Amino acid sequence: MNRFPLLLEPSQLAASLPVSGQVLIIEQAGRDNYLQNHIPGSVWLDFKRLQLGTAPTPGALPSLAQLSEVFSELGLTPDTHVICSDDEGGGWAGRLIWVLDCLGHTRYSYLNGGLVAWRADGLPTATAETLPFPSEYQAELRNPDCSLSKEQILQRLGQPDFAIWDARSRAEYTGEKVISARGGHIPGAVNYEWTLGMNKARGLRINDLETFRSLLNDLGIDATKEVATHCQTHHRSGFTYLVGKILGLNIKGYAGSWSEWGNDPATPVTTGEQP
Repeated sequence: MNRFPLLLEPSQLAASLPVSGQVLIIEQAGRDNYLQNHIPGSVWLDFKRLQLGTAPTPGALPSLAQLSEVFSELGLTPDTHVICSDDEGGGWAGRLIWVLDCLGHTRYSYLNGGLVAWRADGLPTATAETLPFPSEYQAELRNPDCSLSKEQILQRLGQPDFAIWDARSRAEYTGEKVISARGGHIPGAVNYEWTLGMNKARGLRINDLETFRSLLNDLGIDATKEVATHCQTHHRSGFTYLVGKILGLNIKGYAGSWSEWGNDPATPVTTGEQP
């Protein structure tokens, strides 16, 4: 049984410090921010190392060899419980959880509000960098069902048991702001920008879960459907993937995101407001 819940409050983690070797706190805040003051015992990870970084799908998973290298450096083992944190309200932390899901590693928690909430609560911090104890982790894609491809989404469009959660800004969704070759959204996708789901007055913690669930239900995103979530490069939709996991949805990441969809002239695109 996991020692920590999926959604972990800073006070719960603080009461367990220092953590044992079976617990790994991974901090994906900016490096300067991490070095300024961070959660004692947390190790820093450059979020770019969990992205492929090349067109047309910069947000896709890197190679298994790269993932093996990253997680070996961090000291991950199959028995490690990973606590995921960042300084932006859950985008990078949620993406890390998605990566762990893809690797079949289900021992993890999200630190609610991450480093922002930790500091806002006045909890202890450290400035000395924590150096991890390396392991020999071998990454395998044990759970490919964590993702949906462009081709799979094209097959599912319009089906009543399928929903798409677009985590981008309203302007990107409507096509007013164009980042790829084409602007707009996947037909049938609903838009709820990721930053609307966190409370700035409470250290970027996730909004009240039952209220969030009701809002998503009203948008047509509920537990009866397979849900694909995306943004431009599957960073912002790391947060929406995380929320879906917490709410018990059958949620999957579309890692190609709008970078792939909007740059492919063969994919259907809709502009304007959602119905």
